[in-house]
Amino acid sequence: MKKKHNKLHPIINFLLIIIFIVGIGLFVYSSINIYKWYVDSNNTAKIIDRINSISTDNNGDNSSNGMDLTEYKNINPDTVGWLKVNGTNVDYPFTQTVDNDFYLTHSFDKSYNSAGWVFLDYRNDINNFDKNTILYAHGRLDKTMFGSLMNVFEPSWYDYANNLVITLYTDTQSTTWQIFSTYHIPVTSDYTQIQFASDNEFLNFVDKIKNRSTHDFGTAINASDKILTLSTCYNNDGSKRLVIHAKQIQ
Repeated sequence: MKKKHNKLHPIINFLLIIIFIVGIGLFVYSSINIYKWYVDSNNTAKIIDRINSISTDNNGDNSSNGMDLTEYKNINPDTVGWLKVNGTNVDYPFTQTVDNDFYLTHSFDKSYNSAGWVFLDYRNDINNFDKNTILYAHGRLDKTMFGSLMNVFEPSWYDYANNLVITLYTDTQSTTWQIFSTYHIPVTSDYTQIQFASDNEFLNFVDKIKNRSTHDFGTAINASDKILTLSTCYNNDGSKRLVIHAKQIQ
């Protein structure tokens, strides 16, 4: 009697080979991405060190009349201001260009870098603040760019009143902003409205973003107020945004 051949063996072997090849491919792909992430983080750290050395040299130049941004503009003419968020690592010059895409993939010196940089919405006027001024950056796991804004969701962060203060410097002025709403939300653009047709439209907008807040700040916002918005990624897949809103108090 002839033995029957098991026809499943070749199929199983083929599937195992495919699984092995796919596994190797995924490993190589992940390794490359991890390597790129560390390279970009290292390059970002070098740029931050360079910026900090300028900041040290310029210590004392900040005033109610603004900040001397000349040396930062020598590195990047797109520099339009400086942002400092108390209780976080955010203490950087920020840029503005003709779109909201370039600085998602380019660093302060305009070199390609997936870490990106902090940038102002291209629609905003840095010399005459709109009703809603918006700054963006990636939320990096190494806490650079807007990565440390995650601090706002730590209960102890609210124990220090100074943590609610954001300072924004330009060439001509220094302004102070008080945080009144912090939240994370699935990706939407409904908090990025710049101008409003009426006071009622603006106040309805403010009510919406205040009601989203994970913390009740008890801050009153009037029709004459102007607000600052910080926006970044909340999770790794980019499906959510972390948003902070503050009103100008000085």
